[in-house]
Amino acid sequence: MLSDLIQHTLHGGQVGLLGLFGQPATVDFNQIIFKDLTLKGIYGREMFDTWYKAVAMLNSGLDVSPVISHRFALDDYQKAFATLESGQASKILLKIG
Repeated sequence: MLSDLIQHTLHGGQVGLLGLFGQPATVDFNQIIFKDLTLKGIYGREMFDTWYKAVAMLNSGLDVSPVISHRFALDDYQKAFATLESGQASKILLKIG
């Protein structure tokens, strides 16, 4: 239950609400206020902001090559995933074309 989640969340905590409730949820807003909790609903749209920031960092000269451990052609995606799952890779770049 949402009320149990709010009750057990520590002061200053953040709660991500994903999915839908089968019926209206009852919440003690006093706990949310006094605990200074942050509740967020659907926040996938913030992902676009992350992409814009990443592009800005790349355009400003950020070198990400040190974190790319392997490169594979897109057609070799199964080998790439196997390498990742084996623990031999950290970040893999799949090349298109």
